[in-house]
Order: sequence, then C-alpha cells, then structure tokens
Amino acid sequence: MKKKRKYDGWIIVSIIIFLLFVLFLIYPLLGILKASVIDLKGNFGFKQFVKFFSQAYYIKTIFNSFKVSLAITICTLLIGIPLSYFYTFYNLKGSKFLFVISILCNMSAPFIGAYSWILLLGRSGAITTFFRNKLGMEIGSIYGFDGILLVQSLKLFPLVFIYMNGAFRNIDNTLMEASSNLGCVGIKRFFRVVLKLSMPTILAASLIVFMRAFADFGTPVLIGEGYRTFPVEIYNQYVGDTSTDHNFAAAISVIAIVITALVFFIQKWATSKYDFSLNALHPIEKKQPKGLSGFLMYAYSYILVIVAFIPQLYVIYLSFRNCDQAVFKEGYSLVNYQLAVSKLLGRSIKNTFFLSFSSLAIIILLAILIAYLVVRRPNIINNSIDTMSMLPYIMPGSVIGIALVMAFDSKPLILTGTMMIMIVSFVIRRMPYVIRSATATLIQIPMSIEEASISLGTSKIKTFFKITVPMMTNGILSGAILSWVSLITELSSSIILYNNKTITLTMSAYVAISRGNYGLACAFSSILTLLTSIALLVYLLISKSEDLKM
Repeated sequence: MKKKRKYDGWIIVSIIIFLLFVLFLIYPLLGILKASVIDLKGNFGFKQFVKFFSQAYYIKTIFNSFKVSLAITICTLLIGIPLSYFYTFYNLKGSKFLFVISILCNMSAPFIGAYSWILLLGRSGAITTFFRNKLGMEIGSIYGFDGILLVQSLKLFPLVFIYMNGAFRNIDNTLMEASSNLGCVGIKRFFRVVLKLSMPTILAASLIVFMRAFADFGTPVLIGEGYRTFPVEIYNQYVGDTSTDHNFAAAISVIAIVITALVFFIQKWATSKYDFSLNALHPIEKKQPKGLSGFLMYAYSYILVIVAFIPQLYVIYLSFRNCDQAVFKEGYSLVNYQLAVSKLLGRSIKNTFFLSFSSLAIIILLAILIAYLVVRRPNIINNSIDTMSMLPYIMPGSVIGIALVMAFDSKPLILTGTMMIMIVSFVIRRMPYVIRSATATLIQIPMSIEEASISLGTSKIKTFFKITVPMMTNGILSGAILSWVSLITELSSSIILYNNKTITLTMSAYVAISRGNYGLACAFSSILTLLTSIALLVYLLISKSEDLKM
C-alpha cells in the first residue's frame, strides 16, 4: 500500500503570493510597456521613444536627473561618513541627540524640506530678506540645481550616517590595533583601512541615496523651476496642466525603469568585488575627543545636524504665525490649524492612519511569508517571488502610480479613485525594505529549532506561527515602525492616485503649498512632523537599537 502524500500548505501560499504579484505588479508594468509602443489607434511602433531621444529637451531630463542624483550621492557620502566616524569611534556628548535629530531630518516628507528652505532662502525668504535689507547682500538662489542639491543632501545624509554606523561597529578593534602597529594611523588609517573595510556598506548606502534622489518628485517640482528631472517630466506628461500624453508618459516610465535597473546592477557588480563580511568580536573602543580636533568634531557634528533640522523647526514656528494666504503677519494664533480643520484635516488624518496601518499589516504578513519561502523553501516559484518583490526598489513612485491607473481604470477590475489602489501602491512601494529585513532576521535563526518542533509532532504551519514568527518579532517590529513613517510621508505615487476622498496628510500639505496657502501648509507639515517624531520615539523604545533598516 502506497504511503499517502502529506499535504503541504506552503505550496498554496506560494501560488497565491505569486498570483498577487502577477496581478498587482507584473500586469500593470506590462500595461505601461504596451502603452509605450501601441498608440490609441492600436498601431505598434517606437515613435514615443523616437520622440524622447530626438529632442534635446527630453534627453536633458535624463542628464539632469543623473547629474543631480550623482551629486547628491557624493555630497551625502562626504558629509555623512565623517559624522558616522565621529559618532562611532568617539564618545561624543549628546550623541543620542545627534542620532535622533538626524533621523528626524530624513523622516520628513521630501517636499517639506524644499518648502522649508524656500521660506528661508527663497526670493522672499527670511534669511534672504535679512541679508538684502540689513546687509545689502544677495546670497544667491535656492532654486534650480543648487537648491535641489542642498535640500536633498541635508535630507538624505542620515541614510549614509545610519548605514555607516552599522559598518563601523562591525570593524574588529584588533584590526585597528594591527594597523597602528604597522604605522598606519590617523587619516591614513581612515582611508586605507576603515573605508576599505566598509566599502560594501558604502556602495549599499550610495545606491539607496541615488535611488531616492533619482525618484524624488517633491523637491524638484517645488524648487527645480527650469531644472526639469525625470519624475517631474513623467508627472507633467501624465497629469499636465495644459495637455497630457499618456503614451509618452508610459515611454518615459519605461526609460526610467531601464536606467534605474542599470544603476542597480552596476551597484550589485561593484559590491561583488568586495565579497567579505565583518564580525566585531572585539568592538571598537570609543575615544574621548580632545583638543582642537575634538572641538572640530563637535562643531562639525552639531552644526551639520542643526542646520539640517532648522527648516523643520521654522515651519513649526510659522504654523503659529498669523497668515493671510501666502503672507505671514505679525502675531501668533491657532488660525492656521483652525483653517486646517476646515480644510479636510480630519479626513486627511483618518485616511493617513487607515491607509498606512492597512498597508503596513499587509506588508508585515507578506514580508514574513516571503522571507520564509525564500530562506526555508527555495524553488523556482519562490525565487521568482523574491525577484518580483524587489522590482519596486528600482522604480520611481510615479511610475508605479501610472502603471496602476492604466491597469485598473476599466473593467473587469476598476480600482482607480479608491482606497484599494492607494493601499496596493503603498504595499508595492514599501514592501522590499521589510522583506530584506525579515529575510536577514530569519537567516540568523537556526533551522534546528524548527526541526526540533516538527520532530515532536507539530505541523510545519503551526511551527512557523508558534516558533519562527515570534523569534522574528523584534526585527519585524523595528522595520515596521520605520516603514510606517515612509508610508505616511508617501508622495510620488499618491499624487497620481489620490482624490478628494482618499487625500492624506502628505497630499494636503503638498496641495496647500502648490496653491500658495503657506500658513495652512505649515500647519499640515507640522502635524506630519509630529507623527513622524512619535513613530521614531516608539521605534527607539521598542528596539533599543541604532541599527535602523531604511
């Protein structure tokens, strides 16, 4: 008699997740590809691509995006690595303050930084006006390439800071002592030993900074003016004020995907050249900063972090100033917050919490399941799921937004204009980071623990939920809180998908800025900053760690 084959529920889980990715990711992306080569009359051709590459204006958007993204990446490395080195290798007083404030700089919605700097350094900004009226000096313009570089560098350097903290802490102190014994100390040791040992992390940090800078919509649209970038051009072609060309927008989206994928694979290739890992059996012993060098360390660290955070403080300050549309007046009151209450504040907060928590619940569930399938049950389907889950990592949010609208704007499945399409977008965009975090956590859990449970008669599914998942909890929770912050500040895909019924706090703030209602914008932005601050404090209380996964 043949032994009855044991039912394996994980096969069903794999198939369901695979089909969900095909429906909500692959199908929309194929729709964009189709729209880029087939016009409204059904004719096949590459005229949209010919149009793009035959006109210098459009080609320049590629150059502009690459130029500013590369410049931002270099600047964040130049300012973020020294800060992380001082933070990790020296016992700086107030280090927790530096850590928290730098993270808050990164957690704000991208366009809020641009808006804040406009209020400070714009044509009528506070600092600009002071220098012009009091000192008779013109300090230059915040608009264009220089403005984007300044705003994004000060916003994204915390990513380098976070990544490098982990890398520097993994350097064994015996390696530092050995290099000292060989006469390699100071600046020479920093470049020849510390940076070379940290190169995989430097490349990883560079990639994520480049991708975020390249995909950013809010900053270039507010202060770019004539300096057009890829995401702004995609948005203009799809939602333009005067005319729209969805097929051309689809073609630009395809080009964006190809370019970012190329950058991603170049980074992966470069990382493969540094195939080694570090494990600090003897952690770095922090030194006390002394003398002139110590003073310069403190000055550099505190000036950098405070300058990066000043714009957010200024927005909070202005939110309490009396304001008439775009003009701030003397005196203080809650008039801006009262106006916010009358301008969809309640709905914006409700939608923000509903969308972010619903999306987060789905992300956590899928991340845990996908991590288990990839690590414990590798096969063709599960490896395909892992690959598909990482595709949004290399795509601008506006591309995902356009893909979803094109896919679900008609029967049989109409989702455009609903909460559902916003949730799908949020899940797709923010899931890759949580999956990586969940996968890294699961790899560290010995398989023998699960085998012991199964050998005692517990089913595989029950073992997973009763044994494996609880052991992954800390890593998942930490990543989930940080993911929630990125969800409530989401803009680039939301601006394509939102309507008056699904508007979020981020979109309310952006709409107020775009309409020149600065007092209202400050109120919405301040509330958004408060929510991100609370999320960070919750994270710090739960994780008791500085190893952020962003």
